[in-house]
Amino acid sequence: MPHIPVHPSAEKRHRQSVKRAERNRVVRTRARTLAKTAAETIASGSDEAKAREALKQATRVLYRAISSGTMHHNTVRRKVARLSASLHRKFGKKA
Repeated sequence: MPHIPVHPSAEKRHRQSVKRAERNRVVRTRARTLAKTAAETIASGSDEAKAREALKQATRVLYRAISSGTMHHNTVRRKVARLSASLHRKFGKKA
């Protein structure tokens, strides 16, 4: 049985936690989806410009997830580093 808050402050905290959990879920899902899309685009190896754009978009959303406190900074940096490394391995490093 779920916990039912009794005090007004506990009720408010519960409302806040529910809102934040939903917001975090949306941000996390979008970030993971874009990271996966970028990885698939890079792995296909067909279009370098499209792969770079997918990486740029995924990076932007992932770093935004850090600033909102949804994802840990080390997790995001690891994901971005791995995506960047795979892009550089596939297409070579460009400035």
